[in-house]
Amino acid sequence: MRRPVSVAPPKGKLGILTPGMGAVSTTFMAGVELVRRGHSVPVGSLTQMGTIRLGKRTDGRTPKIKDFVKLAKLEDLVFGGWDVFPDDAYQAALKAGVLDAKDLAKAEKFLKTIKPMKAVFDQSYVKNLHGTHIKKGKNKFDLAQQLREDIRDFKKKNKCDRLVMVWCASTEVFLKPEAVHKTLESFEKGMKENHPAIAPSMIYAYASIAEGVPFANGAPNLTVDIPALEEFARTKNVPVGGKDFKTGQTLIKTVLAPAFKARMLGLSGWFSTNILGNRDGEVLDDPGSFKTKEESKLGAVEHILQPELYPELYGKIYHKVRINYYPPRGDNKEGWDNIDIFGWLNYPMQIKVDFLCRDSILAAPIVLDLALFFDLASRAGMRGIQEWLSFYFKSPMCAKELYPEHDLFIQLMKLKNTLRWMVGEDLITHLGAEYYD
Repeated sequence: MRRPVSVAPPKGKLGILTPGMGAVSTTFMAGVELVRRGHSVPVGSLTQMGTIRLGKRTDGRTPKIKDFVKLAKLEDLVFGGWDVFPDDAYQAALKAGVLDAKDLAKAEKFLKTIKPMKAVFDQSYVKNLHGTHIKKGKNKFDLAQQLREDIRDFKKKNKCDRLVMVWCASTEVFLKPEAVHKTLESFEKGMKENHPAIAPSMIYAYASIAEGVPFANGAPNLTVDIPALEEFARTKNVPVGGKDFKTGQTLIKTVLAPAFKARMLGLSGWFSTNILGNRDGEVLDDPGSFKTKEESKLGAVEHILQPELYPELYGKIYHKVRINYYPPRGDNKEGWDNIDIFGWLNYPMQIKVDFLCRDSILAAPIVLDLALFFDLASRAGMRGIQEWLSFYFKSPMCAKELYPEHDLFIQLMKLKNTLRWMVGEDLITHLGAEYYD
Protein backbone atom coordinates (compact mmCIF):
# COMPACT_ATOMS: atom_id res chain seq x y z
CA MET A 1 0.00 0.00 0.00
CA ARG A 2 1.42 3.37 -1.01
CA ARG A 3 1.98 6.05 1.60
CA PRO A 4 -0.66 8.78 1.34
CA VAL A 5 0.58 11.90 -0.42
CA SER A 6 -1.79 13.92 1.75
CA VAL A 7 -4.66 13.39 4.16
CA ALA A 8 -7.82 15.37 3.53
CA PRO A 9 -8.95 17.39 6.56
CA PRO A 10 -12.01 16.18 8.51
CA LYS A 11 -14.34 18.99 7.45
CA GLY A 12 -17.98 18.99 8.50
CA LYS A 13 -19.97 16.23 10.17
CA LEU A 14 -19.08 12.53 10.37
CA GLY A 15 -22.08 10.20 10.53
CA ILE A 16 -21.54 6.89 12.35
CA LEU A 17 -24.02 4.21 11.36
CA THR A 18 -24.38 1.08 13.47
CA PRO A 19 -26.31 -1.98 12.33
CA GLY A 20 -27.58 -2.97 15.77
CA MET A 21 -28.68 -0.35 18.31
CA GLY A 22 -28.44 -2.44 21.47
CA ALA A 23 -26.12 -2.44 24.48
CA VAL A 24 -22.84 -1.70 22.68
CA SER A 25 -23.97 1.04 20.32
CA THR A 26 -26.17 2.90 22.83
CA THR A 27 -23.39 2.79 25.44
CA PHE A 28 -21.07 4.23 22.78
CA MET A 29 -23.53 6.98 21.78
CA ALA A 30 -24.36 7.93 25.36
CA GLY A 31 -20.68 7.93 26.30
CA VAL A 32 -19.68 10.25 23.48
CA GLU A 33 -22.47 12.64 24.46
CA LEU A 34 -21.40 12.64 28.13
CA VAL A 35 -17.77 13.26 27.17
CA ARG A 36 -18.50 16.13 24.79
CA ARG A 37 -20.71 17.76 27.43
CA GLY A 38 -17.90 17.53 29.97
CA HIS A 39 -19.60 15.00 32.25
CA SER A 40 -17.00 12.26 31.82
CA VAL A 41 -13.63 11.20 30.38
CA PRO A 42 -13.18 8.86 27.34
CA VAL A 43 -11.39 6.10 29.24
CA GLY A 44 -10.41 3.20 26.98
CA SER A 45 -10.19 5.28 23.81
CA LEU A 46 -6.75 5.34 22.19
CA THR A 47 -7.82 8.10 19.80
CA GLN A 48 -8.84 10.41 22.65
CA MET A 49 -6.38 9.59 25.44
CA GLY A 50 -3.44 7.85 23.78
CA THR A 51 -0.12 9.47 22.89
CA ILE A 52 2.43 8.69 20.19
CA ARG A 53 6.20 9.06 20.46
CA LEU A 54 7.93 10.86 17.60
CA GLY A 55 11.66 10.74 17.02
CA LYS A 56 14.19 9.79 19.72
CA ARG A 57 13.30 9.20 23.35
CA THR A 58 15.43 12.22 24.17
CA ASP A 59 13.41 14.50 21.85
CA GLY A 60 10.44 14.71 24.21
CA ARG A 61 7.88 14.67 21.38
CA THR A 62 4.82 12.73 22.54
CA PRO A 63 1.65 14.43 21.29
CA LYS A 64 -1.79 12.96 21.78
CA ILE A 65 -2.85 10.88 18.80
CA LYS A 66 -5.89 13.09 18.22
CA ASP A 67 -3.56 16.09 17.90
CA PHE A 68 -1.02 14.26 15.73
CA VAL A 69 -3.33 13.02 12.97
CA LYS A 70 -6.40 14.71 11.54
CA LEU A 71 -9.24 12.92 13.34
CA ALA A 72 -12.87 14.00 13.37
CA LYS A 73 -13.79 15.80 16.59
CA LEU A 74 -16.38 14.39 18.96
CA GLU A 75 -18.47 17.53 18.48
CA ASP A 76 -18.83 16.68 14.78
CA LEU A 77 -20.17 13.14 15.24
CA VAL A 78 -23.76 12.21 14.31
CA PHE A 79 -25.30 8.82 15.10
CA GLY A 80 -27.76 6.53 13.40
CA GLY A 81 -28.41 2.88 12.75
CA TRP A 82 -30.75 -0.02 12.24
CA ASP A 83 -32.30 -2.43 14.72
CA VAL A 84 -34.78 -5.29 14.77
CA PHE A 85 -36.68 -3.52 17.59
CA PRO A 86 -38.23 -0.03 17.19
CA ASP A 87 -36.94 1.38 20.51
CA ASP A 88 -35.13 4.71 20.32
CA ALA A 89 -31.57 4.79 21.68
CA TYR A 90 -32.72 5.86 25.16
CA GLN A 91 -35.27 3.04 25.46
CA ALA A 92 -32.70 0.55 24.13
CA ALA A 93 -30.06 1.76 26.59
CA LEU A 94 -32.56 1.53 29.45
CA LYS A 95 -33.38 -2.09 28.56
CA ALA A 96 -29.71 -2.98 28.09
CA GLY A 97 -29.03 -1.95 31.67
CA VAL A 98 -25.39 -1.02 31.11
CA LEU A 99 -25.39 2.58 32.33
CA ASP A 100 -26.57 3.91 35.69
CA ALA A 101 -29.78 5.93 35.85
CA LYS A 102 -27.86 9.13 36.65
CA ASP A 103 -25.68 8.80 33.53
CA LEU A 104 -28.61 7.88 31.31
CA ALA A 105 -30.57 10.87 32.61
CA LYS A 106 -27.81 13.22 31.44
CA ALA A 107 -28.02 11.80 27.90
CA GLU A 108 -31.77 11.05 27.81
CA LYS A 109 -32.88 13.98 25.67
CA PHE A 110 -30.11 13.34 23.14
CA LEU A 111 -30.63 9.56 22.96
CA LYS A 112 -34.37 9.95 22.40
CA THR A 113 -33.64 11.74 19.11
CA ILE A 114 -31.89 8.64 17.71
CA LYS A 115 -34.45 6.26 16.27
CA PRO A 116 -33.46 3.07 14.42
CA MET A 117 -34.25 2.39 10.80
CA LYS A 118 -35.88 -0.95 10.01
CA ALA A 119 -33.29 -3.72 9.92
CA VAL A 120 -32.41 -6.34 7.35
CA PHE A 121 -32.95 -9.50 9.40
CA ASP A 122 -33.54 -13.21 8.95
CA GLN A 123 -34.02 -15.40 12.00
CA SER A 124 -32.35 -18.28 10.17
CA TYR A 125 -29.02 -16.55 10.90
CA VAL A 126 -29.72 -15.49 14.53
CA LYS A 127 -31.98 -18.19 15.97
CA ASN A 128 -32.63 -16.72 19.42
CA LEU A 129 -33.58 -13.21 18.30
CA HIS A 130 -37.21 -12.42 17.47
CA GLY A 131 -37.21 -9.07 15.70
CA THR A 132 -40.27 -7.07 14.66
CA HIS A 133 -38.78 -3.90 13.12
CA ILE A 134 -37.75 -5.50 9.84
CA LYS A 135 -37.52 -4.58 6.17
CA LYS A 136 -39.35 -6.55 3.50
CA GLY A 137 -38.11 -7.01 -0.05
CA LYS A 138 -38.48 -9.30 -3.02
CA ASN A 139 -34.91 -10.60 -2.53
CA LYS A 140 -31.63 -9.85 -0.79
CA PHE A 141 -30.48 -7.57 -3.58
CA ASP A 142 -33.63 -5.50 -3.14
CA LEU A 143 -32.91 -5.28 0.60
CA ALA A 144 -29.40 -4.05 -0.19
CA GLN A 145 -30.86 -1.29 -2.34
CA GLN A 146 -33.13 -0.28 0.53
CA LEU A 147 -30.10 -0.03 2.82
CA ARG A 148 -28.30 2.10 0.25
CA GLU A 149 -31.29 4.43 0.17
CA ASP A 150 -31.24 4.60 4.00
CA ILE A 151 -27.56 5.56 3.90
CA ARG A 152 -28.15 8.33 1.35
CA ASP A 153 -31.20 9.64 3.23
CA PHE A 154 -29.36 9.69 6.55
CA LYS A 155 -26.43 11.57 5.05
CA LYS A 156 -28.70 14.16 3.46
CA LYS A 157 -31.04 14.59 6.44
CA ASN A 158 -28.18 15.02 8.91
CA LYS A 159 -26.03 17.10 6.55
CA CYS A 160 -23.05 14.77 6.94
CA ASP A 161 -19.93 15.20 4.86
CA ARG A 162 -18.77 11.62 5.44
CA LEU A 163 -20.05 8.35 6.88
CA VAL A 164 -18.63 5.19 8.44
CA MET A 165 -20.42 1.96 9.36
CA VAL A 166 -19.53 -0.20 12.37
CA TRP A 167 -21.36 -3.51 12.80
CA CYS A 168 -22.63 -3.68 16.40
CA ALA A 169 -25.36 -6.28 15.87
CA SER A 170 -25.55 -9.92 16.86
CA THR A 171 -23.35 -12.90 16.03
CA GLU A 172 -24.77 -14.87 13.12
CA VAL A 173 -24.61 -18.64 12.60
CA PHE A 174 -21.32 -20.08 11.41
CA LEU A 175 -20.78 -19.81 7.65
CA LYS A 176 -17.87 -20.96 5.50
CA PRO A 177 -16.82 -19.26 2.25
CA GLU A 178 -18.60 -20.70 -0.78
CA ALA A 179 -18.51 -20.21 -4.55
CA VAL A 180 -21.16 -17.47 -4.28
CA HIS A 181 -18.63 -15.38 -2.29
CA LYS A 182 -15.84 -15.50 -4.89
CA THR A 183 -16.67 -12.61 -7.21
CA LEU A 184 -18.87 -9.54 -7.10
CA GLU A 185 -20.82 -10.92 -10.05
CA SER A 186 -21.54 -14.23 -8.28
CA PHE A 187 -22.37 -12.40 -5.05
CA GLU A 188 -24.88 -10.03 -6.67
CA LYS A 189 -26.41 -12.96 -8.54
CA GLY A 190 -26.63 -14.82 -5.23
CA MET A 191 -28.43 -11.91 -3.57
CA LYS A 192 -30.99 -11.84 -6.37
CA GLU A 193 -31.52 -15.59 -5.91
CA ASN A 194 -31.66 -15.37 -2.08
CA HIS A 195 -28.67 -17.66 -1.67
CA PRO A 196 -28.56 -19.03 1.92
CA ALA A 197 -24.80 -18.39 2.22
CA ILE A 198 -25.44 -14.63 2.05
CA ALA A 199 -26.20 -13.47 5.59
CA PRO A 200 -27.77 -10.11 6.57
CA SER A 201 -24.40 -8.72 7.72
CA MET A 202 -23.05 -9.28 4.19
CA ILE A 203 -25.94 -7.27 2.78
CA TYR A 204 -25.04 -4.36 5.06
CA ALA A 205 -21.38 -4.61 4.07
CA TYR A 206 -22.28 -4.65 0.38
CA ALA A 207 -24.55 -1.60 0.75
CA SER A 208 -21.89 0.26 2.75
CA ILE A 209 -19.16 -0.38 0.17
CA ALA A 210 -21.50 0.44 -2.72
CA GLU A 211 -22.12 3.85 -1.13
CA GLY A 212 -18.41 4.47 -0.55
CA VAL A 213 -18.76 4.12 3.24
CA PRO A 214 -15.95 2.44 5.25
CA PHE A 215 -17.14 -0.73 7.00
CA ALA A 216 -15.79 -2.26 10.25
CA ASN A 217 -17.14 -5.62 11.43
CA GLY A 218 -17.47 -5.85 15.21
CA ALA A 219 -18.79 -9.43 15.27
CA PRO A 220 -17.14 -12.75 14.29
CA ASN A 221 -19.46 -13.16 11.29
CA LEU A 222 -17.89 -13.88 7.90
CA THR A 223 -19.47 -10.65 6.57
CA VAL A 224 -16.86 -8.68 4.60
CA ASP A 225 -14.14 -11.34 4.89
CA ILE A 226 -14.94 -12.84 1.49
CA PRO A 227 -13.18 -12.32 -1.87
CA ALA A 228 -16.18 -10.65 -3.53
CA LEU A 229 -16.52 -7.87 -0.95
CA GLU A 230 -12.78 -7.48 -0.39
CA GLU A 231 -12.30 -6.84 -4.12
CA PHE A 232 -15.41 -4.63 -4.23
CA ALA A 233 -13.91 -2.50 -1.45
CA ARG A 234 -10.63 -2.16 -3.33
CA THR A 235 -12.30 -1.14 -6.60
CA LYS A 236 -14.52 1.37 -4.76
CA ASN A 237 -11.54 2.70 -2.73
CA VAL A 238 -13.30 1.87 0.55
CA PRO A 239 -11.50 0.80 3.77
CA VAL A 240 -12.88 -2.37 5.40
CA GLY A 241 -11.86 -4.56 8.33
CA GLY A 242 -12.81 -6.89 11.16
CA LYS A 243 -13.63 -9.25 12.78
CA ASP A 244 -15.07 -9.20 16.30
CA PHE A 245 -14.30 -6.53 18.90
CA LYS A 246 -11.42 -7.59 21.16
CA THR A 247 -12.87 -6.74 24.55
CA GLY A 248 -12.57 -9.07 27.56
CA GLN A 249 -11.22 -12.59 27.66
CA THR A 250 -9.45 -12.49 24.29
CA LEU A 251 -7.80 -9.19 25.24
CA ILE A 252 -6.26 -10.97 28.23
CA LYS A 253 -5.18 -13.90 26.02
CA THR A 254 -3.37 -11.61 23.60
CA VAL A 255 -1.46 -10.15 26.56
CA LEU A 256 -0.57 -13.40 28.37
CA ALA A 257 0.24 -15.64 25.38
CA PRO A 258 2.98 -13.28 24.08
CA ALA A 259 4.51 -13.30 27.58
CA PHE A 260 4.70 -17.12 27.62
CA LYS A 261 6.25 -17.16 24.16
CA ALA A 262 8.72 -14.37 24.98
CA ARG A 263 10.06 -16.37 27.95
CA MET A 264 9.80 -19.75 26.15
CA LEU A 265 7.40 -21.12 28.78
CA GLY A 266 5.36 -24.12 27.65
CA LEU A 267 1.56 -24.35 27.51
CA SER A 268 -0.33 -27.61 27.86
CA GLY A 269 -3.89 -26.38 28.27
CA TRP A 270 -6.10 -23.29 28.35
CA PHE A 271 -9.70 -23.59 29.49
CA SER A 272 -11.92 -20.53 29.13
CA THR A 273 -15.50 -20.06 30.16
CA ASN A 274 -17.80 -17.04 30.12
CA ILE A 275 -21.14 -16.16 31.67
CA LEU A 276 -23.20 -13.23 30.47
CA GLY A 277 -26.86 -12.35 30.40
CA ASN A 278 -27.37 -9.65 27.80
CA ARG A 279 -28.75 -10.00 24.27
CA ASP A 280 -25.34 -11.22 23.12
CA GLY A 281 -25.49 -14.05 25.66
CA GLU A 282 -28.98 -15.00 24.55
CA VAL A 283 -27.91 -15.08 20.89
CA LEU A 284 -24.80 -17.15 21.68
CA ASP A 285 -26.97 -19.68 23.51
CA ASP A 286 -27.72 -21.02 20.02
CA PRO A 287 -25.08 -23.57 18.90
CA GLY A 288 -24.83 -22.06 15.40
CA SER A 289 -24.01 -18.56 16.65
CA PHE A 290 -21.72 -19.97 19.36
CA LYS A 291 -19.73 -21.84 16.69
CA THR A 292 -19.00 -18.52 14.96
CA LYS A 293 -17.84 -16.95 18.23
CA GLU A 294 -15.85 -20.04 19.22
CA GLU A 295 -13.83 -19.94 16.00
CA SER A 296 -13.02 -16.28 16.66
CA LYS A 297 -11.96 -16.84 20.28
CA LEU A 298 -9.90 -19.98 19.60
CA GLY A 299 -7.63 -18.55 16.92
CA ALA A 300 -5.59 -16.02 18.89
CA VAL A 301 -3.57 -18.35 21.13
CA GLU A 302 -2.55 -20.74 18.34
CA HIS A 303 -1.47 -17.94 16.01
CA ILE A 304 0.56 -16.19 18.70
CA LEU A 305 2.35 -19.31 19.98
CA GLN A 306 3.11 -20.81 16.55
CA PRO A 307 3.17 -24.50 17.58
CA GLU A 308 4.67 -25.49 14.22
CA LEU A 309 7.82 -23.54 15.19
CA TYR A 310 7.87 -24.61 18.85
CA PRO A 311 6.43 -28.15 18.97
CA GLU A 312 8.06 -28.99 22.34
CA LEU A 313 6.37 -26.01 23.98
CA TYR A 314 3.05 -25.64 22.17
CA GLY A 315 2.55 -28.73 20.02
CA LYS A 316 0.00 -30.39 22.29
CA ILE A 317 -2.15 -27.53 23.56
CA TYR A 318 -5.67 -28.40 24.69
CA HIS A 319 -7.72 -25.22 24.19
CA LYS A 320 -11.38 -25.13 25.15
CA VAL A 321 -13.83 -22.20 25.13
CA ARG A 322 -17.30 -22.11 26.68
CA ILE A 323 -19.97 -19.36 26.72
CA ASN A 324 -22.97 -19.71 29.01
CA TYR A 325 -26.11 -17.59 28.97
CA TYR A 326 -26.84 -16.50 32.54
CA PRO A 327 -29.56 -13.78 32.68
CA PRO A 328 -28.87 -12.50 36.24
CA ARG A 329 -25.43 -11.24 35.16
CA GLY A 330 -26.81 -8.87 32.52
CA ASP A 331 -24.11 -7.01 30.59
CA ASN A 332 -21.53 -7.65 33.31
CA LYS A 333 -19.75 -10.61 31.78
CA GLU A 334 -17.40 -12.86 33.75
CA GLY A 335 -14.53 -14.50 31.92
CA TRP A 336 -12.71 -17.25 33.82
CA ASP A 337 -9.49 -18.88 32.60
CA ASN A 338 -7.50 -21.83 33.86
CA ILE A 339 -4.07 -21.92 32.21
CA ASP A 340 -1.71 -24.89 32.60
CA ILE A 341 1.86 -23.92 31.77
CA PHE A 342 5.20 -25.63 32.32
CA GLY A 343 8.72 -24.36 32.85
CA TRP A 344 12.29 -25.52 33.36
CA LEU A 345 12.60 -29.33 33.19
CA ASN A 346 8.86 -29.52 32.34
CA TYR A 347 7.70 -28.71 35.89
CA PRO A 348 3.99 -27.71 35.78
CA MET A 349 2.49 -24.41 36.97
CA GLN A 350 -0.97 -22.85 36.81
CA ILE A 351 -2.42 -19.41 36.26
CA LYS A 352 -6.02 -18.48 37.13
CA VAL A 353 -7.72 -15.39 35.73
CA ASP A 354 -11.18 -14.18 36.74
CA PHE A 355 -12.10 -11.09 34.74
CA LEU A 356 -15.32 -9.50 36.02
CA CYS A 357 -15.73 -7.20 33.08
CA ARG A 358 -18.46 -5.03 31.56
CA ASP A 359 -18.83 -6.08 27.95
CA SER A 360 -20.29 -2.90 26.48
CA ILE A 361 -18.09 -0.61 28.59
CA LEU A 362 -15.06 -2.29 26.99
CA ALA A 363 -16.59 -2.29 23.49
CA ALA A 364 -17.87 1.31 23.36
CA PRO A 365 -14.44 3.03 23.04
CA ILE A 366 -13.49 0.46 20.38
CA VAL A 367 -16.48 1.58 18.30
CA LEU A 368 -15.36 5.19 18.66
CA ASP A 369 -11.74 4.48 17.73
CA LEU A 370 -12.66 2.32 14.73
CA ALA A 371 -15.07 4.94 13.42
CA LEU A 372 -12.46 7.69 13.68
CA PHE A 373 -9.58 5.61 12.30
CA PHE A 374 -11.61 4.20 9.40
CA ASP A 375 -12.66 7.74 8.51
CA LEU A 376 -9.00 8.78 8.67
CA ALA A 377 -8.04 5.88 6.39
CA SER A 378 -10.70 6.91 3.90
CA ARG A 379 -9.52 10.52 3.86
CA ALA A 380 -5.95 9.27 3.36
CA GLY A 381 -6.99 7.31 0.27
CA MET A 382 -6.39 3.91 1.88
CA ARG A 383 -8.58 1.09 0.61
CA GLY A 384 -9.42 -2.54 1.21
CA ILE A 385 -8.38 -4.42 4.35
CA GLN A 386 -6.98 -2.16 7.09
CA GLU A 387 -4.71 -4.66 8.83
CA TRP A 388 -3.11 -1.89 10.89
CA LEU A 389 -6.33 -1.81 12.95
CA SER A 390 -5.99 -5.49 14.00
CA PHE A 391 -5.39 -4.10 17.51
CA TYR A 392 -9.17 -3.88 17.95
CA PHE A 393 -10.23 -7.30 16.64
CA LYS A 394 -10.29 -10.88 17.97
CA SER A 395 -9.96 -12.38 14.50
CA PRO A 396 -8.19 -9.77 12.35
CA MET A 397 -8.57 -9.75 8.59
CA CYS A 398 -5.40 -9.76 6.52
CA ALA A 399 -4.21 -10.52 3.00
CA LYS A 400 -4.84 -14.15 2.07
CA GLU A 401 -1.14 -15.02 1.77
CA LEU A 402 -0.48 -13.82 5.34
CA TYR A 403 -1.29 -15.16 8.78
CA PRO A 404 -3.11 -12.71 11.10
CA GLU A 405 -1.10 -10.93 13.79
CA HIS A 406 -2.73 -11.40 17.22
CA ASP A 407 -0.02 -10.22 19.64
CA LEU A 408 -1.49 -7.07 21.22
CA PHE A 409 1.88 -5.35 21.52
CA ILE A 410 2.89 -5.99 17.92
CA GLN A 411 -0.57 -4.79 16.87
CA LEU A 412 -0.15 -1.54 18.81
CA MET A 413 3.31 -0.96 17.34
CA LYS A 414 1.88 -1.57 13.86
CA LEU A 415 -0.97 0.88 14.49
CA LYS A 416 1.28 3.68 15.72
CA ASN A 417 3.88 3.10 13.00
CA THR A 418 1.11 3.32 10.41
CA LEU A 419 0.10 6.71 11.80
CA ARG A 420 3.74 7.86 11.65
CA TRP A 421 4.03 6.51 8.10
CA MET A 422 0.85 8.27 7.01
CA VAL A 423 2.21 11.70 7.90
CA GLY A 424 5.87 11.15 6.98
CA GLU A 425 7.40 10.74 10.45
CA ASP A 426 10.22 8.23 11.04
CA LEU A 427 9.06 4.78 12.12
CA ILE A 428 10.02 3.66 15.64
CA THR A 429 11.92 0.35 15.68
CA HIS A 430 12.93 0.48 19.38
CA LEU A 431 16.47 -0.57 18.39
CA GLY A 432 18.02 2.27 20.38
CA ALA A 433 21.59 1.76 19.13
CA GLU A 434 21.90 5.46 18.34
CA TYR A 435 21.96 6.31 22.05
CA TYR A 436 25.15 4.30 22.56
CA ASP A 437 27.25 5.19 19.49
